Amino acid sequence: MRFRIKLKATQPAAVIPINYPYSLSAVIFKILHQADEAYAAFLHDRGYSRPGSLKVFKLFSFSEIRTAFRIEGDRFRFLTDEAMFMISFHLPQAAESFIRGLFLDETIEIGDRRSQAAFVVTEVHPTPTPLENIPDKEVREIMLQPFSPLVCGTKNDRGYYDFLSPQHPDFVTQLVHNWREKFITMYGEDQADAVFDPVSVEVVMMEKPPKSRLVTIKADTPQETKIRGYTNFRLRVKGAGKALKLLADAGAGVYNSSGMGSLHIL
Repeated sequence: MRFRIKLKATQPAAVIPINYPYSLSAVIFKILHQADEAYAAFLHDRGYSRPGSLKVFKLFSFSEIRTAFRIEGDRFRFLTDEAMFMISFHLPQAAESFIRGLFLDETIEIGDRRSQAAFVVTEVHPTPTPLENIPDKEVREIMLQPFSPLVCGTKNDRGYYDFLSPQHPDFVTQLVHNWREKFITMYGEDQADAVFDPVSVEVVMMEKPPKSRLVTIKADTPQETKIRGYTNFRLRVKGAGKALKLLADAGAGVYNSSGMGSLHIL
């Protein structure tokens, strides 16, 4: 389930930190948290079996904000009062109207201690994808491209990630491992073996090499973390419809709900 969300700044020449994804993620979680009880009731009324909780909501990803802008040091200055971003949830199609109602007309604030900007959500537009009509067990091949930096890595002895570029030989292995873990969380390990048997992933290079970006999460707090993601490459992915839908909705790699690894279906 995918939406295009349009924003309108409440003041001209809005300025937000260049590391805004975590702040935007916090806003999204706040909206979802407020709706958590209502969503539980929504699921109960429709007989949907998954628990109505933030655990379900967490399987979402969102793109970078798209707008005319200028970089000023570590700030991101809007050159127009309009912007948009894409957000996707791995939820039943029946929840589309519910999710749309959560965001429409909301006023959100994005920023840090140095600069903040307020935006009104003016449009929440559902954007169907070709995957919605693929049967769960049918195997297809699709091409995906990161909408936001894709973070993939292996845990080292200290418990931190060693981040991998798409050119690293372990990149695909770790990406599939993380995808499978998400699937097990949703559907259980019994299904995973059969569903992931036909899975394959190939990194497809573009004219220019992958672009690396260092992103700060929880900036200016004791929990500040720097993560490295990559854009400017594509993924040729083969798999069953059920697995492909999860990947496209929830995002690839790690830190998806912090704005990393959102995917565009080409």
